[in-house]
Amino acid sequence: MDKIKATLPGNLPLRIRRFAISLTIIACGLVLRLTGYEIGLPYFFVKYGGSLLWGMMVFWLLAMLLPSRSIRRVAALALVVAALTEFSRLYHTPWLDSFRLTFAGALLLGRIFSWGNILAYSLGIIIAAVVETRLLASRLGTRP
Repeated sequence: MDKIKATLPGNLPLRIRRFAISLTIIACGLVLRLTGYEIGLPYFFVKYGGSLLWGMMVFWLLAMLLPSRSIRRVAALALVVAALTEFSRLYHTPWLDSFRLTFAGALLLGRIFSWGNILAYSLGIIIAAVVETRLLASRLGTRP
């Protein structure tokens, strides 16, 4: 089941479903980021929950862009993208640091390097890959 068709019988095209999942993950991340502290969620949950959701978002956006790739390859690529994004925080230029100080910059690139973020991204990517595998298996009538 590593390779699949770009559409599933009787369902929305795979890319549209993956894009919808990505938008849902983005919405959840924004809600967590904007209201998490205000409703009393612990720092750890807001900080690393957002990173976990970001990893999931990267997985599903890449899966949408690369529908013919295996879930394992998409997950591996998502891990590389997430790690490179995190390591990019070690690179500083005035214009990049200025962008990182904006709300969009903080959401997209983050501000401070953290091994914990890489762990949270990885966990999010693994969860997304498992969910995607199970979704595809249930739609195709096979076992993951």
